[in-house]
Amino acid sequence: MDAARLRAGLPPFLSFAGVVAVGISLAASPGTDGLFGAFLGLLMLAVAITDSRRYVIPNELTAAALALALLRAGSLGPDADWAGAGWAALRAAAISVPLLALMMVYRRWRGRDGLGLGDIKLAAVAGAWLGWTTVFAVMELATLSALGAYVVNAYLRKRPMKATAFLPFGLFLAPAIWIGWLIEALVG
Repeated sequence: MDAARLRAGLPPFLSFAGVVAVGISLAASPGTDGLFGAFLGLLMLAVAITDSRRYVIPNELTAAALALALLRAGSLGPDADWAGAGWAALRAAAISVPLLALMMVYRRWRGRDGLGLGDIKLAAVAGAWLGWTTVFAVMELATLSALGAYVVNAYLRKRPMKATAFLPFGLFLAPAIWIGWLIEALVG
């Protein structure tokens, strides 16, 4: 299949993926939380698509997902108040600040970026949406998926792996965040 035919079939597939994400979210958690999860699913789908195509995670999408997380934390569940939103913001900072430090240390050490600022902001979204245990599981799932995809892609294309290769990490982290929310919704 050539690239033009593949791109032509992509919009219907993405529309289908969005409808499936909304349906699964609402089935997993009927009511308001399912609606929040459906919006999260659509936002994470948009992040994954954009990052895979342009290696950029738009600030508008991460800001919308973060605002949605804080609104959710402040309005739903047993801790639904300003303190709930505060804890979500604290988790976001606790996840993103160490990654920001890692990015700066790596840049100083190697003279190039190893992690993008968009990925760090997306990790903050994970912190705001998910509980502590789930955040770490999601980060591990995304990292292992990204590495696995890179290795398989290099093998199938018979190309050597390079330490300097670009990898759209948001393509893997964004769906993992929604999956983490989904698991929390099903378990909780």
